[in-house]
Amino acid sequence: MIHMTETLAVQTVEGFLTPEETAEVTGLLDEHLAATGWVPARPSEGTPPPRSVQDLLDGAVRRALPVLRRAFPSAVSVDPWLYHDLGPGDRIRPHVHGVGDPAARPQRIARVAFDLQEAEAGGEFHLDTCSADALWSEATAPAGGAYAPGARFVHAITARTGPVRLADVPHTRWTCSPPPGVLVVYGTQLVHGVLPVVEGRVRKLITNLLA
Repeated sequence: MIHMTETLAVQTVEGFLTPEETAEVTGLLDEHLAATGWVPARPSEGTPPPRSVQDLLDGAVRRALPVLRRAFPSAVSVDPWLYHDLGPGDRIRPHVHGVGDPAARPQRIARVAFDLQEAEAGGEFHLDTCSADALWSEATAPAGGAYAPGARFVHAITARTGPVRLADVPHTRWTCSPPPGVLVVYGTQLVHGVLPVVEGRVRKLITNLLA
């Protein structure tokens, strides 16, 4: 049974990949980008990395599951990964994914971000926490479902859609710049984004943690 706290938790895994594995992923991605010529149409757009990268990251997730289950005890696996590449001026505006269909199987409980490269200036990842009721729907988890009875669910909110503008909701912002090799896992009911890149490049691989 999934507890609501799992969708609001945060966990990091330092040394998720070894320096050698990080270098290998970087090289494989550089070869893939050179071969495909992929350029994101917008900052939030990602592209599937090659199978060799997917396999390497999935193996690292299996190694990290004992750590991840401290905060996400229901975790069993991840979705396929997407590669994101942000340059100067790019940002990912605050948004929250929410649970989606609480009856779906498997269930997405968190987002997973592996930081391959941090910007020289700007580009910090952030989480926004708040106590506002406006983020929460009236829906609650029924008995006998995937979630503990009574669990609450936030609205799915982007910069363009949702019942409220996140900028208008009082919040506290937590920012971080994880060095390359670190995994950041954050509950799917947390508001998050990436601040504008000022100089350099942010490279991330992102997926969902599944229960």
